[in-house]
Amino acid sequence: MNIIEIIMTSGRSAVDIALYTLIPVMVVMMVIMKYLESVGILAKIINITAPLLKPFGLTGLSLFALIQLNFVSFAAPVATLAMMEKKGVSDRHLAATLAMLFAMGQANVLYPLAPLGLHWLGTVLISIAGGLIAGAATWYVFGRKLPTKEVISEEDAEVHSPQNNGILYIINSAGAESIRLALGAVPMLILSLTVVGILKSLGAITLLEQGLSPLMHVLNIPTVLIMPALVKCLAGGTAYLGVATELLKNGALNVHTLNASAGWLIQTFDLPGLGIMLGAGFRVARVARFAMLGALVGIIARGIVQAVIFAGT
Repeated sequence: MNIIEIIMTSGRSAVDIALYTLIPVMVVMMVIMKYLESVGILAKIINITAPLLKPFGLTGLSLFALIQLNFVSFAAPVATLAMMEKKGVSDRHLAATLAMLFAMGQANVLYPLAPLGLHWLGTVLISIAGGLIAGAATWYVFGRKLPTKEVISEEDAEVHSPQNNGILYIINSAGAESIRLALGAVPMLILSLTVVGILKSLGAITLLEQGLSPLMHVLNIPTVLIMPALVKCLAGGTAYLGVATELLKNGALNVHTLNASAGWLIQTFDLPGLGIMLGAGFRVARVARFAMLGALVGIIARGIVQAVIFAGT
């Protein structure tokens, strides 16, 4: 095992993700969010949607994050999380929103699998329901002791000052912030990819696959899901997409199993997902341990519902 080569390869992959996936999506999303904020549209949407989301421990901005994850990309909600932190959204609301995002499926996996047989509409609706359950579980149970008071900073007041509302300022500030957020996710990405590389070199993934096979047989779960599940947990949704697509094309994975397992395997709660989401800000990272517990509740609910609904398809 060449540990230096593994680290270098992981570094190149992490930088590639940051430069060609995170930054483009986040710059566009951040510019849109800041523009909507500057013209007052964002505040109106928040005021309208906040009462609807309040029972789940979510805010109006949480709706943007929900839409971005399910219909744009896994990277898009990071811009919203960063804005929520800057706007002073309470720790308890941040935790609920983060749990929601961890529990839901990402568009960059849902869309490519739709032509291959994934029931897109049903999966998206169940994904949203799972996210709302995760948010509520965090708000009412796991994060109930977190402060609900908003945190207003001087920096936030400066951003909202009238002289800073020009379109050029919005583009420049959004671009700079997006680059900062993307680069902030690189260290965690490198570490997670390095761990995956080391485990592969040691043969640990193969051993795990062999060790889990008897349990999968007992639970009547197709053993073909072992490899996609391990890849998903360790390398993220994009890696899972690649493995699942290959298995579908060679006939090892059928459409029925793909749909039945989508609630468990298509979500952002994995090592790369943690690195990317937690890079949104200090307070986001601080409440992550509460959000993770809520996310597990949402994923379990999603997984059971998805499996039951598509069990006979």
